[in-house]
Amino acid sequence: MSDEQPTEATDPEATSAADDLTHTDESGAVQMVDVGDKPDTKRRAVAAGTINLQPATVDAIEADEIGKGDVLATARIGAVQAVKHTWETIPMCHQIPITNVDCEFSVGDDRIDLTVAVETTGKTGCEMEALEGVTTGLNVVWDMCKAVEKDEDGQYPETAIESIRVVEKSKQSI
Repeated sequence: MSDEQPTEATDPEATSAADDLTHTDESGAVQMVDVGDKPDTKRRAVAAGTINLQPATVDAIEADEIGKGDVLATARIGAVQAVKHTWETIPMCHQIPITNVDCEFSVGDDRIDLTVAVETTGKTGCEMEALEGVTTGLNVVWDMCKAVEKDEDGQYPETAIESIRVVEKSKQSI
């Protein structure tokens, strides 16, 4: 038997419980969702995204020839920091105890893919933390490489951050 919890699609009671969770009160004022009565569970979320770069920029990253330093090491630090500070940048996010962050880069000819996995044990999920990790990690890559990505007009015709998404989420009873 799986430790995976039922979802709205498979558990009719989940729909009514989800309807009770809202970011607005009766008058429509924004509020943080009260998760105090929810049980603690082990949770994991994985997000991924891509930054498209010029092939010469990717080669320079791999050769550690970007003037600002080790791009992927710095992007990893940025991603982890973003995960840890998500509650400070997304207004209704709860501050959650992060138990693990794993960042994995995949380097292609003209792009870098970043996958960030976040784990927590608590009352609410960590999808937003995984998304913030990917977004910030890829923004760090862009920032460190912008001098070599610019064209003669100072524009970034080939540079693009794309496909940021949650690719996995799970929770297990403890």
